[in-house]
Formats: sequence, C-alpha cells, structure tokens
Amino acid sequence: MSRIYPFLLVIFALCVSCGSPQEGMHTQNLIIATATPGGTYYPVGVALGNLVTQKQQPKIVAAAINSAGSGENIQMLVNREVHLAILQGLYGAMAYSGQGNYKGQPIHELRSITMLWENVEHFVLRASDAKTGTLDDLKTLGRKYSIGKRNSGTEGATRTIFEALNISLTHDLTPEYLGYSPSAQAMIDGRIAGATLSAGPPVAAVTQAYAQLGADGVSILAFTDDQLTTIQKAFPVWTRYTIPADTYPGQSKAIETIAQPNFLACRADIPEDVIYDITKTIYENLSELQNIHKATLAMSLKKATAGLAVPLHPGAARYYREKGLDIAPALIAE
Repeated sequence: MSRIYPFLLVIFALCVSCGSPQEGMHTQNLIIATATPGGTYYPVGVALGNLVTQKQQPKIVAAAINSAGSGENIQMLVNREVHLAILQGLYGAMAYSGQGNYKGQPIHELRSITMLWENVEHFVLRASDAKTGTLDDLKTLGRKYSIGKRNSGTEGATRTIFEALNISLTHDLTPEYLGYSPSAQAMIDGRIAGATLSAGPPVAAVTQAYAQLGADGVSILAFTDDQLTTIQKAFPVWTRYTIPADTYPGQSKAIETIAQPNFLACRADIPEDVIYDITKTIYENLSELQNIHKATLAMSLKKATAGLAVPLHPGAARYYREKGLDIAPALIAE
C-alpha cells in the first residue's frame, strides 16, 4: 500500500475492500499497477485513476501504484494484489499465449480493456559511445548499461530485442537494473553508458538526460530496417516509429526507432458493470485525459482494440458494441 498515489491513501485506508457510502451502494476500490516514476506508465496510471474516481465516485475509487513494470504487474494481477494494470503488448501476448517468459504457463485470467499508446523504444547512449547511431553500438560496448528494473517490461523487451540481434548481456556490456529516473541520473553522472527508457514520448527521464548532457552529449539509437525485420521474426508486436525532431531539448533531427503497443489490462473476475463504467469514463472524457499527458493523444475510440493480443473484458466489449465497433473474434472472451 505504500506505493499508492498519496491523494487516495486516506480513501483506501478507510475502505480497503467494499464500503457502503449510501444505502444499497457499494464502492469498488481498485488499484492500478503502473511502472517506475520517470516513464509514462505511472503518470498516465495516476491520471486514469483520478479521472475514474472523479467521474464515478462513490461507485468506483481507483488509485495508481508504481511497480517494476509489466512483469511484476502480471504477477500482481495473478496474485490478486491489483485489479488493473498497464502492460506492454509483448508481455500481454507472451502471458496469455504461454510463450517467451511464460512458456508452457499461459495466464488465461488476463483481460484487456483498451489500447493506450505506443511504447516507443528509447535506447539512449552517451554520445561518446555512439559510433554508428544504431543498435550496433551496443555490440562490444564494454560498459555498464541499464536494461530496466528487474522483472520490468523494459527488462523483458530489452532482453527480447538483444537476443534477436545477438547482443550479449554477458560479453557486449554489463547490465544494470535501474528505474528510469535513476538510469538518467547515472548516465548524467557518467556511472553508466546508457539505458533503455521505453515509453510514450516525451519520456521524462530522456528529457532529463538531454537537458543535463545537452543534445551533443546524448544519443537515442536508431533501428535499421534489417534490425526491425529480425526483431519482428522473434515477436511481431513491434512496428516502425519516428520520434519527431524537437521532441527532446536540442534534438534537431527525427529518430527512426520502433514501438509496441501498451494496453490497459484487468483481471477476468472484475464485475462487468465496473469495467463497462471505466471504459465509458475513459472515452467520454478522453480530452481531459489527453490534456494531462501527451502520450494519450495516440488514443481514440476507433483504435481502442487495435493490436490487442488479449481478449476483451465483457464490460469493455459491451461498451464498444454500443458504439458500433466491430470486435475481432479472437478478442471475444470465452
């Protein structure tokens, strides 16, 4: 509970499970797992929790907590420690189908609510170590490089990309396991050469690195077309993404990287009406959410189910049908 957004600590302390603020009405207290501060998951999760609470209280009270990211979020969903979570598309696909980190152990109690935004890969390196400006610079780097907190989605995605491109965590570099803001600070201090800081741009930790080191002191590595093709053969969740010029301080040129989708997931046992109300709240107040964080500008009702690899919760599916969306058969939960 120490990780719950402070604004809602008092509410959760008063009523951890269900309460009755009015006769015949029960409050659903929901916890949303996000990731470490400095990325995009946490601020967007806080925004989602605040929006749902503002519009649905006293029926629903939602609070965001920080976590290590997608890997821990899935485990917390399975352990019934949280109700909703923001997940990488890669982790959702692996967990539900029983592949990759979850080989032979599919997690079928996962459900999806909506696609959120693209998780853009930021492989950030001090400029002095960036020779080609592509992922090839991480081969034989010979220095410390942060791949994300242990059991985070960033770590899992980085390992998947490294394995596909034959970048060795044993021989090419020394892995560090830091959150986003600590990674940026370690780069600024010269304690590490770089870090994977994947999130919807602009990423606060990347902005911090650019602001402190200057545009001549930091480089976001590009992915070549051949590298993207190789990665897609391992897991076809990544697509081409261009980070526009001026996204970060002094970044004068566009950067050709890759991205995978992020989505809002939940446990299958959450009541249908609750997820229906959450989905409706998000899309009937989307402009408010988009005013809080630029990453959510990628969201729209038309794209709500695009790229989902986990079946929809029936509550979300009901709302989308009411809005006339066609739902792919693979997204219909059994």
